[in-house]
Amino acid sequence: MAKQLEPCSWAQGDLYLAYHKKEWGEPCYDEKRLFEKICLEGQQAGLSWITILKKRENYRKAFFKFNPKKVAAMSDEDLEERLLDKGIIRNRLKVYAIRNNAQAYLALKAEGIYFRDFLWEFVDNEVKVNHFSHLSKVPTETPESQAMSKALKKKGFKFIGPTICYAFMQSMGMVNDHMTNCPEHPDNKG
Repeated sequence: MAKQLEPCSWAQGDLYLAYHKKEWGEPCYDEKRLFEKICLEGQQAGLSWITILKKRENYRKAFFKFNPKKVAAMSDEDLEERLLDKGIIRNRLKVYAIRNNAQAYLALKAEGIYFRDFLWEFVDNEVKVNHFSHLSKVPTETPESQAMSKALKKKGFKFIGPTICYAFMQSMGMVNDHMTNCPEHPDNKG
């Protein structure tokens, strides 16, 4: 009897299902998408990802589609204006962290470091495929996410603790944590 495949149990509702199928766990090497996602993961701190996912387009509008140069140049007045925007999470520390992270991102570039290379080194430039059968088995952080968090903090990034970094690694496909009975798990494809 063939095993019955169904999406990961967290992927409930149309928005989550689409995100799960088209984005989550897909390896990403695009610098702009990686930058956007590290910022958005930080916005999630203390909240559910669906909250941020529903507001993602508003964040893109408010922060120049996460263009690091434009975000890094935002003034305090610009950020204070964003704090009035009900379409994003209006937490001062989180909003200011986006500009801070853009500045840290550009500082890496100035050192001649590609953001994608910096991040993918934490998984030895290879997708780590896990084989979890139940969501309760998935860790919230790993030695790799702890190392990534520490290195990003050292480079000046904010809102990038080890749990946030692990969620980032999962979503950007550095770690594949689709459940073993999910059609998106690599063992179940083709």
